[in-house]
Amino acid sequence: MKIIILGAGQVGSSTAESLVNEGNDVTVVDTDSYLLERIQDRLDIRAVNGHASSPETLITAGIEDADMLIAVTQNDEINMVACQVANALFKTPKKLARIRASDYAEYPALFSPEAFAIDVIISPEQLVTAYLQRLIEQPEVLQVVEFFDGKAQLVAVEVSDKSPMSGQPISKLLDMLPDIKMRVAAIFRNNEVIPTSGKVALQPGDEIFFLALTHHISKLVKVFRHAYKTYERILIAGGGNIGRQLAKRIEANHKIKIVESNPKRARFIAEDLKRTVVLHGDAGDANLLKEENISKIDVFCAVTNDDEVNILSAMLAKRMGARKVISIIGKASHVELVRGTSIDLAISPAQITIGSLLTHIRKGDVVTVHSLRQGAAEAIEVIAHGDFNTSKVVGRYLEQLKLPASASVAAILRKGEVLFSEKSLVIAPDDHLIIFISNQRDIMAVEKLFQVDFNYLM
Repeated sequence: MKIIILGAGQVGSSTAESLVNEGNDVTVVDTDSYLLERIQDRLDIRAVNGHASSPETLITAGIEDADMLIAVTQNDEINMVACQVANALFKTPKKLARIRASDYAEYPALFSPEAFAIDVIISPEQLVTAYLQRLIEQPEVLQVVEFFDGKAQLVAVEVSDKSPMSGQPISKLLDMLPDIKMRVAAIFRNNEVIPTSGKVALQPGDEIFFLALTHHISKLVKVFRHAYKTYERILIAGGGNIGRQLAKRIEANHKIKIVESNPKRARFIAEDLKRTVVLHGDAGDANLLKEENISKIDVFCAVTNDDEVNILSAMLAKRMGARKVISIIGKASHVELVRGTSIDLAISPAQITIGSLLTHIRKGDVVTVHSLRQGAAEAIEVIAHGDFNTSKVVGRYLEQLKLPASASVAAILRKGEVLFSEKSLVIAPDDHLIIFISNQRDIMAVEKLFQVDFNYLM
């Protein structure tokens, strides 16, 4: 595919890297020549220095025969206008835009063919809010993503040293929880993938990814995390759109407090939320945290717009006794920086956004894409189409699929029923398959496998 990406920031550069690795023809546009030079140094792309919404810039970037435009500049209005220009002047087939402001997202008519003609809207704030909600509703997990419209979840858990599974083979899980069906998608040990066969003994510190029905997840997590306990008291640092929306989503079942430094914003949130306590103050103030009994807080969630504030306040909260601390971190370099520190979970909005973007870019009928382990791995939901003659997967046993070594099928959704992978399962037309891919280089091979061969139909 010939794809133009507007914006060479974190989301733009990471998306470009994923698309280049899969053999796409990628051009990146930005006004910052330094960012373009950096991305060109490590990727085989074209770079165009210019304003993203300018027709001349778009022509230089090759918009006239582009298959797709991805507008992810820092400015919502530029993204919207660029898509409108691409549609009105060049009839670009598919246009994706990142829209941050909730004001725009609340009016879908703005993005209709008669207005800005945007095919897909990506809202980072909504994606991050939903992700944080899942982390709070599934305690002790490192990552949690949904499949099959929420029927199943793929979670990552670190094996604790006091877990009954520590030192035991994976097959032991079947003895401990005989009534629960699940599949281990991958095990990472010291950042390396190890085999997932039933004979492999787990070690403390192993990061295990497994898939199960959503209502079974907590029972499985309890096996790996001896200190499992549901979260009740949540302190949110930052009353922006993410903080406010997160509180609104979970306040019915949790005791929520928000700390907001802006007095007008604090007053607005207090009037908007029904059960949440809103405090005007600095979340990095040790005295304030002490007064609010930080040692009894289950989750401290730092979601301000400032990476430094998020990192330092989360570290302070952890030192003062908060059970779990989560920090939103915008810059990828900062995410790496806090690994191994007292911060339990560092969340990159860019990585979450990229997963949503890739869902609409992947070839074949891909329903969902989730970026895992900071982009090192992926989990996708893909639909099998065609028949035995036109498809390389339909009518075949799972063990017959020519998947790359790093890819494995975790489950199938068939007519509303979730079937966990077994060698004897035969793939039927319209089956939804969850595939875990631990090596990003193999993604293109998986996509190709699920594409229908139309030559058979001629």
